[in-house]
Amino acid sequence: MDDEVYLHRVIAEVLGMNGYAVLGAQSPREALLIGGIHWGPIDLLLTDVVMPEMSGFVLADRLQASRPGLQVLYMSGYVDRDAIRYRIEERGAALLMKPFTPAELLRCVREVFDVPAPIARI
Repeated sequence: MDDEVYLHRVIAEVLGMNGYAVLGAQSPREALLIGGIHWGPIDLLLTDVVMPEMSGFVLADRLQASRPGLQVLYMSGYVDRDAIRYRIEERGAALLMKPFTPAELLRCVREVFDVPAPIARI
């Protein structure tokens, strides 16, 4: 999920060319809609942190409420902001800094899948 159309397309193309099935969304609302109607598993949410409609944190919270095993990889160009860095670290989530290369994207996605998901606390 990225609101920058060009970046959204490049990410989808790179992941698709490397064997990942991609459900692309260009807005948080579209991502929530897809998450609600897609019957199969969704293993990873790759989302920008800062978006006009809602933050990546809110989007991840909403999707994880209905898909508890969903992993999240955040993207940001604003990570030097302490609040953003803290929220990402607090969640134990992964971060991909913008700008990034296709190789960095693939490495981060693979790392998310290689690390076991944290156990949900009740």
